[in-house]
Amino acid sequence: MLSQGTIEARAYQLEAVDEALSGSMMLVLPTAAGKTAVAWMTIVESLKRNDGWALMIAPTVALVHQHLGGILGVVDFREGVEPISVTGRDPPSKRERMWGSSKLIVATPQVVRNDVERGVLDLAECCLLVLDEVHHCTGSHAMAMVSDMYLSMREEPLVLGATASPGFRSEDVREICSRMGAGRIHIRSSEEPMLSEYLSDLEVDEVTVRVPQEIRNLAEPLRLWQTGIVDQQRRLGRYVMTGAISFSGLSNAMDRSQVAISRGESSAYKSMSQIATAMRLHHLINCLLSQGISASREFLDRMEMGEDGSKKSVLAFLRDPRIRELRKSISEMGESHSKMGAVRRLVRERIRRGGDSRVIVFASYRDTISSLNDALDGLEGVSSVQFVGQSSRGGREGLSPKKQVERLDSFRSGESNVLLATSIGEEGLDIPAADLVIFYEPVSSEIRTIQRRGRTGRRRLGEVVVLIAEDTRDEGSMAAAKRKEKGMQRAVHRVRRGLPRGHHSDLSNLDSFMILGEGQMPASDFVTSERERNRPEIIVEDRTDLPIGEADSSGPLDPSTFRPRGQSGLEDF
Repeated sequence: MLSQGTIEARAYQLEAVDEALSGSMMLVLPTAAGKTAVAWMTIVESLKRNDGWALMIAPTVALVHQHLGGILGVVDFREGVEPISVTGRDPPSKRERMWGSSKLIVATPQVVRNDVERGVLDLAECCLLVLDEVHHCTGSHAMAMVSDMYLSMREEPLVLGATASPGFRSEDVREICSRMGAGRIHIRSSEEPMLSEYLSDLEVDEVTVRVPQEIRNLAEPLRLWQTGIVDQQRRLGRYVMTGAISFSGLSNAMDRSQVAISRGESSAYKSMSQIATAMRLHHLINCLLSQGISASREFLDRMEMGEDGSKKSVLAFLRDPRIRELRKSISEMGESHSKMGAVRRLVRERIRRGGDSRVIVFASYRDTISSLNDALDGLEGVSSVQFVGQSSRGGREGLSPKKQVERLDSFRSGESNVLLATSIGEEGLDIPAADLVIFYEPVSSEIRTIQRRGRTGRRRLGEVVVLIAEDTRDEGSMAAAKRKEKGMQRAVHRVRRGLPRGHHSDLSNLDSFMILGEGQMPASDFVTSERERNRPEIIVEDRTDLPIGEADSSGPLDPSTFRPRGQSGLEDF
């Protein structure tokens, strides 16, 4: 069912397909390593073996549209498998007719969950469920709920979940595997020889910028206000963490206040109110210093117009003279943060260097995106387009799914060469020509960092630039993301060892696949030859010269001293 010659033969992908067809599995591959190709091959083989239909879930409409386009290019419809997409853009009455009209459906998780609950969709005949960006499969996310429904409705469920960033906490990885019913994890790293030759190099630069003095002056009254609150809570024994004021310290103080209330201490109620104010100030100060004027304005507007805007504590905070003075000042100011100038310089240099260059800039706030768009306006050769979510916030309209797809297509085609995106653009989007990604701010989440970084270097040498505001939260966020990313592989291997199914590697599920080259070769033979080609050389004898005077006293190693890969302490034993 695959169109001949449309998928490049890669041994590591075929190994993943072989294992995925043996039972439900979580696939962890680096970004741009071709997780989608593994899904395509698993889908067509499952449809060949079964009478049912296959369902592919993607978290956003833009990703659904991308997956459908990819499938149309690689699947041969002579077997009558005409794929369709089902999203929230399709009204419920129309969706009822769409289910069952195709053997291959790509959908958002929300519509699948809603239609199963309404009783118009039965997953019992679904022979394969593919979950893209499976790290969402936790808690009450719609993807996790769809997986729960599928496992309960299908007698012999088969689930393939794919992600580049499952998370650094073992509990999260374990929950993902549990919710999708995975009996094994297939994980490969970018350093492995079988993968490295297919992955483009990626340069990551950290650029430190100074916060303008006028912004520091705006933040100073807020800092003094917060310090006064924390000093008072320290005297009461509620804020106990040493060092600079941190959000974790404030959270700990809030917990201690709640415990004090349970003991009957009436003064703790006032402490909780003051600590809540200190938390808002902490967010606002960091927003000013690391994001700038636009983001701070949006933060305060969202607070006023959000669900909590009518609460007495929020109203009192916004009516405080210091906050009112701040809002008045920033309402009359344009964006003056040094990061704006840094983005202008980086974009201008990249576009000058190569006329066909594509740049993606990620920022957390929509007002920042808007200010960036204004800052880039008028630069020679630069055509920017904004890419934000669907929801309307703070009186600002979001983008409909149709407009999201149109703007992505505009960027892919080269009509626009700079994409200014919020978090909606972080996941899964395959934009082959994006050769520079700029982080307006580092994010402490290793999942978001990996996803952002994976938008470049997908076909050619890519570059990532992370802007870090000096002496701000940015420095801590960058360090946290690095620490969590290092721990992610350890967490996955830790969970992998505890799963019931062992590694499947006999290639028995690849009989239907042939490799085309000078002749035809069975896929299993191709994988075996690639394994042999990439097998590390073993040196029979070590002739390393020892330093003069140092005797070779090394004997056989005691096996009891060995530890499994990924074990970093007794708790992993």
